[in-house]
Amino acid sequence: MARETPAQANDDQIKDQVFSELQVLIEESEKLLKSSTSLVGEEAESLRGQIALKLQQARNCASSVRERTQPVVESTETYIGGHPWQTVAISAGFGLVVGLLLGRR
Repeated sequence: MARETPAQANDDQIKDQVFSELQVLIEESEKLLKSSTSLVGEEAESLRGQIALKLQQARNCASSVRERTQPVVESTETYIGGHPWQTVAISAGFGLVVGLLLGRR
């Protein structure tokens, strides 16, 4: 098996961080929603403020991930644009392998 390059390790770290942050966001949102059923008045306003804050944090997280992954996306697009036949061959090979593996079941 090939070793991970530093860029791949960094990508995996970013992916793990995003998934953990999203999991925490989901858990906190579920807690807020469960507690919101009995709240009215000022308590409800406070809860709405907390939910709005968590949603803003999620938007910021998504924006941060988009900014970090943009160079990878651009380099991939550049490679595909510069090597279209190699990309087609790799995709066809991948499809063939997947098809053979699924056909064995």
